[in-house]
Amino acid sequence: MWQNIDNILKTADSIVWGPPLMTLILAGGLMLTIRLGLLQLRRLPLSLKYIFQSEDEGHGEVSSFAALCTALSATIGTGNIVGVATAISAGGPGALFWMEIAAFFGMATKYSEGLLAIKYRTVDKSGHALGGPFYYIERGMGEKWKWLAKLFAFFGVCVGLLGIGTFSQVNGISSAVNNFFDPNMHYKIDIPFIGSYSLTVVIASVILSLCVALVLIGGIKRIASVSQVVVPFMAVIYLALTVLLLLCNIEKIPSAVMLVIKGAFDPRAVTGGAVGSIIAAMQNGIARGIFSNEAGLGSAPIAAAAAQTKEPVRQGLVSMTGTFIDTIIICTMTGLSIILTGAWQVEGLEGVRITTYAFNTGLPIPTVVSSFALMLCLVFFAFTTILGWDYYSERCLEYLCGRKAGVLLTYRLLYILAVFIGPYMTVEAVWTAADIFNGLMAVPNMVAIFALSGVIVAETRKYFNKK
Repeated sequence: MWQNIDNILKTADSIVWGPPLMTLILAGGLMLTIRLGLLQLRRLPLSLKYIFQSEDEGHGEVSSFAALCTALSATIGTGNIVGVATAISAGGPGALFWMEIAAFFGMATKYSEGLLAIKYRTVDKSGHALGGPFYYIERGMGEKWKWLAKLFAFFGVCVGLLGIGTFSQVNGISSAVNNFFDPNMHYKIDIPFIGSYSLTVVIASVILSLCVALVLIGGIKRIASVSQVVVPFMAVIYLALTVLLLLCNIEKIPSAVMLVIKGAFDPRAVTGGAVGSIIAAMQNGIARGIFSNEAGLGSAPIAAAAAQTKEPVRQGLVSMTGTFIDTIIICTMTGLSIILTGAWQVEGLEGVRITTYAFNTGLPIPTVVSSFALMLCLVFFAFTTILGWDYYSERCLEYLCGRKAGVLLTYRLLYILAVFIGPYMTVEAVWTAADIFNGLMAVPNMVAIFALSGVIVAETRKYFNKK
């Protein structure tokens, strides 16, 4: 019975995350790029300026920078370290090229999401802001589409509690800690009814649960305050390591770039036939790119709606930088590190071990230091992703049930419990179901993006004509 359920879920997952969904998201980004006149290129300097420039007299709960960091806390995670490695090992170096293409068009989508989040959000007398796809579907497309808004919110709650927000991130943290401190399982402990686990996994789950609980109890303001410290700090450390790696192997960068370009259109010429075709490179690159920066999924505008601003376009520009930072900077540097060190070709390596090999091989520092630094980055990136997705899923729940303190507190406690048991969850069906909910979020959101594209263009023209 369970095997049949698992097979059904795997089939559904392949359909949801198949070419139709990726085509829908890419087509939306392409359409917006054309209608907005390459805004992601022309207005990128201005958007980077707006990140650090607070707006006077803005309404909301946190600054635009804090809202961006909250969104980045959910996107900068295992996808940047593990996802890139998985894409390249499965699709060859050309997958990185298609990841960049997805990110370029995704910037226009992210801009539109941020704009609509501010335009259609609600702010009560106490300054509490609530917005995102559920509100720009209901208020932008009309009451008759409220069922679609509720569908998005339901999927958002499921994704946060059952998958990308908890189990996948916690497993990533516990695996990284275990691989560094006790890779040979010398310190095992038997947990009744669950199995044998390394003591490092048990300790990591307890500490992580306590840290998550301490932050979540404080709500959005505490999540934002933690995110705007941890995210930039860890991103700078990770970027410093990758920059050092690239500088130490600078002579290999041109050939690595050529492998990326050539592999994008003729993977067999680069891999010697080890990787299938251009379709494999495209599918792996685009899918992992979307997973990493979440452009089109509709998660980031939930955080953008809390920003202290009165200008939808301004927040759209700030939101757009999230995809630029996440994929075009961080994922690109990770990908080049993996390609120029040859880590993607080493047999027997998968996931984070590929990136670890690249760092150990390419950095002029002891391997124990580079492995520890990468583990630390992965742990903190995944930790902030847990925080960001709690915020997203709580806001979805608030839309469905109203601002009921008892309901939200119960959900928060369940979320903390999911974090605690995450390292011991090995049921594949749970992971597959979470992946399906993650993909299904994008459908209502992209329907709204297409339907409201005229509003996006009109707001953009109005803002820049006024300036």
